[in-house]
Amino acid sequence: MKARFPVAGMLFLFISLLLVTSACESLKQDGPALPRRITVAQQGQADVIGNDNKALQKAADMLNPGDTLDIGPGVYRLENSVVIPVSKVLVRGVPGKTILLKEQEVASKVVDGGDWGESEVVVAEPGKFRPGMGVALLDDRNRGGYNVVVATIEIIRADTLRLSNWSVNDLDYIDGNTRVESKFPLLSAYGMREITFEGITADGNKGQNPNLLDGCRGGAIYLFNCRNCTVKNCVVRNYNGDGISFQITDSVSVLDCESYDNTGYGVHPGTGSSRSVIRNSHFHHNGRVGFFLCYRVRYGTFSDNLIEHNGSYGISIGHKDSDNLFVNNTVRNNGFCGVYFRKNHVHVGGHRNVFRNNKILDNGNAERGYGVFVEAVNQDEVFENNLISETRSGDERTQQYGFYITRGPSSVKEAENSMQGHLKSDYHDENGVAMK
Repeated sequence: MKARFPVAGMLFLFISLLLVTSACESLKQDGPALPRRITVAQQGQADVIGNDNKALQKAADMLNPGDTLDIGPGVYRLENSVVIPVSKVLVRGVPGKTILLKEQEVASKVVDGGDWGESEVVVAEPGKFRPGMGVALLDDRNRGGYNVVVATIEIIRADTLRLSNWSVNDLDYIDGNTRVESKFPLLSAYGMREITFEGITADGNKGQNPNLLDGCRGGAIYLFNCRNCTVKNCVVRNYNGDGISFQITDSVSVLDCESYDNTGYGVHPGTGSSRSVIRNSHFHHNGRVGFFLCYRVRYGTFSDNLIEHNGSYGISIGHKDSDNLFVNNTVRNNGFCGVYFRKNHVHVGGHRNVFRNNKILDNGNAERGYGVFVEAVNQDEVFENNLISETRSGDERTQQYGFYITRGPSSVKEAENSMQGHLKSDYHDENGVAMK
């Protein structure tokens, strides 16, 4: 006798198979995308062909988390920043051959607009600008820090520019010389996580860019509100501002990089940046400071760096820059001193920074020179097993003091440092306190 399969049962089985098949297809479509490689080249075969910021931004906008953006060799001329819009990506160039070059700066006076919250300004020379250009909006009073607004020109109507960001101040366009200047970071990310920049050369072309962009809002390479990001094997140079700047960040690493000939700072870990790692990098011939710790830079580890020939200071430490570790760095031939603790009230000083196994050599100029200059009311700074010396002879010697402490209740603890060759003294405290 043949077994019979009920019609209802067959229908149920058929529907079930359809549902399972549909679910499988849905999983295939909705599951995580496989990592891709997006390519940019100036010629030949690539996902994007071009040699300017528009080509680079087009490729960046194609990225998904997990992807790699490979930028081929050549000089890419930038009228705006290349902004990486997604997290968890690698942006990679050919070391020494992928060069992001800032175009010549243009500027115009603002004749109307610039109040707080206003994103449209009337300029005296609108013909200098084009939609898509990166610009900064500022006046003589609001020309530094976060007072500067960096934006993109979205629309130009007659003499009016509409910007992508609004003013954060009431700018004085009547008496305050309010202006729009085409300055911006070259390579940047905002609010991203786990981005790596590798093998990129960023050139600020400062000879054709006369106006400085403050490091709070920019740098040749710039990160803002980012986490767990890395700048690796990059070269930044000739920027009218800071070479590498990262603000309001956590766990940013700068590895095997070179930053030089910038008018501001070589590297600028800034405002509230914690757990930074800066290692095996070279910061030299920058106009002001090689290594500048800004506000609330904490719990960083800075090791095996060469910091030399910077205009004023090798390393500068200030407002609440606390609990950082400096190990195996060489700080030499900087214009004023090797390590500088900036003047602050004790409540906002930088405390408990540790310097261990560093070389602080041959700093200063013909008028003044210090290995370590403490102009702050800092507490519990520790210097252990460092070489703090003037190694040259005769008129070439400029490092007059190993340690110099200005008047005020600072606390610097010293152990097993080697100090020698100073013109005046290894240690001088204006308070008459001996080294602890």
